[in-house]
Amino acid sequence: MTFSYARFYTGTVKAVVFDWAGTMIDFGSLAPVQAFTTLFANNGVEISVAEAREPMGLEKREHIARLLAMPRISQAWAEHHGGFASDADIDRLYREFIPVQTAVIAERSVLIPGARETAEYLKGRGIKIGANTGYAAEMIADMVRRAAEQGYRPDSVVTATEVPRGRPYPHMLWRNLLELEIEAVQSVVKVDDTVAGVDEGLNAGAWTVALAVSGNEVGLDADAWAALGEEEKARSRAAAYRKFRASGAHYVIDTVADLPDVIEDIDARLAAGERP
Repeated sequence: MTFSYARFYTGTVKAVVFDWAGTMIDFGSLAPVQAFTTLFANNGVEISVAEAREPMGLEKREHIARLLAMPRISQAWAEHHGGFASDADIDRLYREFIPVQTAVIAERSVLIPGARETAEYLKGRGIKIGANTGYAAEMIADMVRRAAEQGYRPDSVVTATEVPRGRPYPHMLWRNLLELEIEAVQSVVKVDDTVAGVDEGLNAGAWTVALAVSGNEVGLDADAWAALGEEEKARSRAAAYRKFRASGAHYVIDTVADLPDVIEDIDARLAAGERP
């Protein structure tokens, strides 16, 4: 005889796991773009901002590999270097990338408006805070320190180089949850500005919140965004919302400043027996 049993978590949100660039720091997620375009220019191949952004959210060596697999970049590399990129080329580029990215991150570690207040809101509700990133561990020491100086101190920080696979695999998020001692993944919210980050949360079984304006999709710093006309803002925002809704994100909001209302809505849905 077989029995069917469904277990429903009906508690509240217990943890939120944030991405870094474009989510909590670096409005527009410009640090990775600057580093990738500089890296490739230094190696004789110009890449566009749009190309640099396409694999965003992945572990950075994998990001480089994805860029080199793009037909236009692959051909440009072959023409300049006399052959298509090899694994040895990818390894060398990654080694060159680390100091370039580390320097740029240090310049772009300002908290996104509302990030500190949202973190304080979560702490006030007893919600634990995790952070993970496609950056390597050796890239982020200054970033974490500068964020702490501005009032943002996650309880758990995980990087893609500390787990078997980065996004879209859920390994980083699961490690966050182990460190935070979270029992039920249904009580967890993943917040990210990339489709790869949304996929990470969905693959882990968590609620997912995508950020449309502050991160990779719009790709403008806070001043440039503020300077746009209302019609252009509306077009850019709508395109980002469409992409994230198609990705399967449970919620799409402009920036992390809008997260508290989402947490309260998820609490209500959990109490009613809903699951991610």
